[in-house]
Amino acid sequence: MENKNAAAVVAAARSDQKITTKELIQHLFPNFIELHGDRLGTDDSAIVGGLAQFNGQAVTVIATDRGKTVEERMATHFGCPTPGGYRKALRLAKQAAKFHRPVVFLVNTPGAYPGRSAEENGQGAAIASNLLQLGQLATPIITIIFGEGGSGGALALACGDSVWMLENSTYSILSPEGFASILWKDSSRAGEAAAMMQLTPADLLKKKVIEGIISEPDDHQRVIDNIASVLKREIVRLELFSPNELIIKRHERYRKF
Repeated sequence: MENKNAAAVVAAARSDQKITTKELIQHLFPNFIELHGDRLGTDDSAIVGGLAQFNGQAVTVIATDRGKTVEERMATHFGCPTPGGYRKALRLAKQAAKFHRPVVFLVNTPGAYPGRSAEENGQGAAIASNLLQLGQLATPIITIIFGEGGSGGALALACGDSVWMLENSTYSILSPEGFASILWKDSSRAGEAAAMMQLTPADLLKKKVIEGIISEPDDHQRVIDNIASVLKREIVRLELFSPNELIIKRHERYRKF
């Protein structure tokens, strides 16, 4: 893996050349069947979720989507889920647990949508509900952060048993620009802030916040193959635990932070 500084990793995580949600779903889960809605009247397009088969078994896939066209990016708020998106994700994860299907989260989001409508519809409560209830689901939950993993917006989709990151991805409490604006009142110092925040996969692996780093060459098919290898191994490993053991180990994982 190439040794990059934090600012370079941030730039790569945001690059237009980054592998997309649609590519990942299409190639990792070719028989994916999308499910819609949070059962409370909304269907946030920033969250794509549904049923699929992986390595011969049924799984539930839940992913953030930033879109590619201007229209798609507007509809998804550039990959920032609304409360309905988090409720949809939780609904699908709970359904997976009911039928003993592993859950795979694919995350690339700057954070939860911060607009007025989201706050009025309970953004904080939706994120908190995911953190609480996902932690109690008796089924394997694996998260792959493949771009930006911003704040509670990403954490609400990364609170399972195993979290992995592509080498050109980030996971942090907020953006480097936001950090620099708060600390120094100067967003132009974002590169300096990125280094201080220790948001790179290498930094997070040292602190045992994540389980591992996935190599990310320029060839997207090789990236997909690398992710598939990790998913195969992690699903097999996690399914060795009983439901009760799985929850106990999950709680232990987060208590150490």
